[in-house]
Amino acid sequence: MSKRLKKIRKAILPVGGLGTRFLPATKSIPKEMLPVLDKPLVQYAIDEALEAGIEEFIFVTGRGKSAIEDYFDHSVELEKALKDNKKLEKLNLIKKTILKPGSVSFVRQQNPMGLGHAVWCARNFISDEPTAIILADDLIDAKPGCMKQMVENWDGGNMVATMEIEPEKTSSYGIITPGKIAQNKIEVKDIIEKPNPKDSPSNIAVVGRYIVEPSVFDHLGLQKTGTNDEIQLTDSLSYQIGKAPFFGYSFQGTRYDCGTKLGFAKANTSLAIKDSNIGNQFKDWLTKLNKN
Repeated sequence: MSKRLKKIRKAILPVGGLGTRFLPATKSIPKEMLPVLDKPLVQYAIDEALEAGIEEFIFVTGRGKSAIEDYFDHSVELEKALKDNKKLEKLNLIKKTILKPGSVSFVRQQNPMGLGHAVWCARNFISDEPTAIILADDLIDAKPGCMKQMVENWDGGNMVATMEIEPEKTSSYGIITPGKIAQNKIEVKDIIEKPNPKDSPSNIAVVGRYIVEPSVFDHLGLQKTGTNDEIQLTDSLSYQIGKAPFFGYSFQGTRYDCGTKLGFAKANTSLAIKDSNIGNQFKDWLTKLNKN
């Protein structure tokens, strides 16, 4: 396969979820705009995508998500105030959040019918090229980033980020049936959404990073519902087995499920400890807290 064909240029970011676990905060703030330290979750996703060479971004939004669109646009009043007050470092910081003109698109998912449906809503922006999918509430702390690791090890076909989980938690994840394993790449022989632990084929779970071939959208277009009566991306990936290569990629890094309060708290704590400005003070505070 040529280098040109292997280029992953586009990423879909499904951001239409209601974020009910974080109510009442998410009544007015999109879940993806909740900050981990000083950056919203969606910025971590974009930074990871840019590092992987992604050039175009398709956000699948819903009602009440206009703050995401505004975040990636100019804030004329704020920029002027920072410039007038000679706060140039902060001015440069917010200018970095503005992506290249024409590189960002937004499409509305009118009804929350599952991840597969959200991805399908972006179909007209994809044409015939492989595409990355990034779930912003899965914050993955990794160097290089998880998507860059995947892109560098992708040789065509479909690929999902994977990690081992506690066996009793399989009912919360898509789970693969593993085949041959070569370093970090795992052949996927089957994939099933949220199996009961006693029926689960393994404890290797799919987390929120995907590279998919355009043929996946054809199956999504059939609008077949699966687990929870939703259109599942895993079902369309499963349909591709035997028709296209399919691998899991066991990434190097730490994943935080920021769609849950516990995962969100862990992400903030872990990144605060690593922060060059407040890390030492924060660790001292944690030490004192543990003594009380």
